[in-house]
Amino acid sequence: MNKIIVGMSGGVDSSTAAAILHHQGYQVEGLTLWLMKGKGQCCSEGMVDAAYICEQLGIPHHIVDTRDLFRVNIVDYLVAGYSAGITPLPCSQCNKTVKFGPMLAYGREKLGIDKIATGHYARIDYDSQSDRYILKRAVDHNKDQSYFLYDLTQYLLAGSVFPLGEMVKSETRRIAAEYGLKTADKAESQDLCLVEASGSMGAFLDKYIAPHQGEIVNREGQVLGKHDGVHHYTIGQRKGLGVSAPHPLYVIDLDPAMNRVIVGDRHSAAKMESTVKLVNWVSIAPPNGSIWAKVQVRYRSLPVAANIIPLGVNEEKPQDGFRVKLIFEEAVFGITPGQAAVWYEGDVLLGGGIIEKKR
Repeated sequence: MNKIIVGMSGGVDSSTAAAILHHQGYQVEGLTLWLMKGKGQCCSEGMVDAAYICEQLGIPHHIVDTRDLFRVNIVDYLVAGYSAGITPLPCSQCNKTVKFGPMLAYGREKLGIDKIATGHYARIDYDSQSDRYILKRAVDHNKDQSYFLYDLTQYLLAGSVFPLGEMVKSETRRIAAEYGLKTADKAESQDLCLVEASGSMGAFLDKYIAPHQGEIVNREGQVLGKHDGVHHYTIGQRKGLGVSAPHPLYVIDLDPAMNRVIVGDRHSAAKMESTVKLVNWVSIAPPNGSIWAKVQVRYRSLPVAANIIPLGVNEEKPQDGFRVKLIFEEAVFGITPGQAAVWYEGDVLLGGGIIEKKR
């Protein structure tokens, strides 16, 4: 009998993934990672619901304490990034370093199980010609989560299964209801687990970063207002600036060295170029030359055609890994250092990395 571990968050998606595989005849074991204390689907409430679903399905349930791993790889990562004036993307970092890698290692080393499944909306194919696993968007583009999975390696993709990739969300809930799962009507998590636990990202960061009043200025350096810390702002932000102007203002840059938030009109928040570091080529091998693809710079942003030019590894900063330059076909609003730029050919995710800077 095929054995598989299902990452159980206590939400309807992971619950349904486990139920589907169980009813398909897999020998399923649930695994919940204890990431942090507090409310939210990744925390206390989620563990209770995950345990209930496993009991309901009659499958074993394992809880692994990964709080230290989460603190180092996610909490410290976020605090350092916001302190430096960037807006880190914790979910892709968490998927690779806290969830998929550790879950697969636990399964293989502790349970003798070499496959994991999650409730992510994405698809994995295998191309025998290139001998590579192909990561693709989910059938339900409104729920597609491939953007957050761009950093998964071939090793992790080979060991992963996404049972919901061919479904739309309404079908997931219908199946959960058919199986009588407790989580069938459970509301979706609307925020990051850190935000759910703290109330807001600002409240979370305020626990780690002391207030530091500075100036809000325009591109000419004219002071328009005050702020209590650059970590409360992100590129492209419009609301909550606390300054008045005859036209809408957006955050166009952050200067942590001078403790300044720079604002401007929407046009000045749109850029034609960007560099990206820590690139992971997912569905294709690293190209020898430039390629054209559709690039997505935020989870909910529309993909924009861009020329992707390989820059290789900077010998002076090898920690930045493989880098590329993006030249967009049209100006893109809100390119934000610390977020991911992910490029696609149709539904196939070719690769992605962390936005380094914009021009």
